[in-house]
Amino acid sequence: MDEQKLLKPYVIGLDLGGTNSVFGIVDSRGDIKATTAIKTQSYDTAEGYVKASVDALKIIIDQVGGIEQIKAMGIGAPNGNYYKGTVEFAPNLSWGRDGTVPLADMFSKALGIPVGLTNDANAAAIGEMTYGVARGMKNFIVITLGTGVGSGIVIDGKVVYGSDGFAGELGHVTMVRKDGRLCGCGRRGCLEAYCSATGVARTARELLETTDEESLLREMKPEDITSLDVSIAAEKGDALAKRIFDLTGEMLGRACADFAAFSSPEAFIFFGGLSKAGELIMRPIRESYNANILQVFKGKAKFLMSGLDGSSAAVLGASAIGWDL
Repeated sequence: MDEQKLLKPYVIGLDLGGTNSVFGIVDSRGDIKATTAIKTQSYDTAEGYVKASVDALKIIIDQVGGIEQIKAMGIGAPNGNYYKGTVEFAPNLSWGRDGTVPLADMFSKALGIPVGLTNDANAAAIGEMTYGVARGMKNFIVITLGTGVGSGIVIDGKVVYGSDGFAGELGHVTMVRKDGRLCGCGRRGCLEAYCSATGVARTARELLETTDEESLLREMKPEDITSLDVSIAAEKGDALAKRIFDLTGEMLGRACADFAAFSSPEAFIFFGGLSKAGELIMRPIRESYNANILQVFKGKAKFLMSGLDGSSAAVLGASAIGWDL
């Protein structure tokens, strides 16, 4: 790998999001040398999307000396299958929701370099292990708290992919068995339905409707409330907003206590928009974890925030896949 880095010092990382696709050319230290982006949904077909991506990439590839300087490309994508290099039935992608798209192979043929692909949460875990706070760790779980709840599980230094490439969907463990909220996946009571950014906003609307408690959030239309609004209100001392974070953190802490029984991680690493709430969310997570963890695991796991810059973390995570190709 060191010799390859000398010969070809860069990899490409693609953070393929539902709205934007962000590309970065990254060196072995995790420095992003050049970036570009396109709108993910502006294309009717995967072929059109790949062509537009390659056209945009050519400009920044030239900035680092041409394709001969690029070792490989890594992609972090929703519903990404590491084994097959495919995006499969991704509900938020207009050109990827109705079947299987061999995206890694399409990019590889268009660029003439090896291309690897995994789902976005696994990419985040690889990024933390390569460039972030999980350097040197061999057992940890990354939990992404964004529009949904994603997870990347690393055991003995390897990401857990399972038999079909889709292992590690901890956001879809059932936390509420009776009258659980409907989740976007079609099941009820999933962790994601409560502890994602959208879940926090949903909790806010429910509490505003079912209590008479005063709150700054009552100044807004319920349908306009976001997790950021709840965070801002909580930081201003709003009791109801703080209770929302307590409820969310309590459930996350219980979930982490269950996850520890499975893989005994050195650390839980939190990433994503909701984690920016800091101690508002981390304190109840730790307290709930300590109250629910099996005695043999007590006091062992660390609770850490991502060590990667939020604006570039997903690109870095995707790029890290490229070094192993």
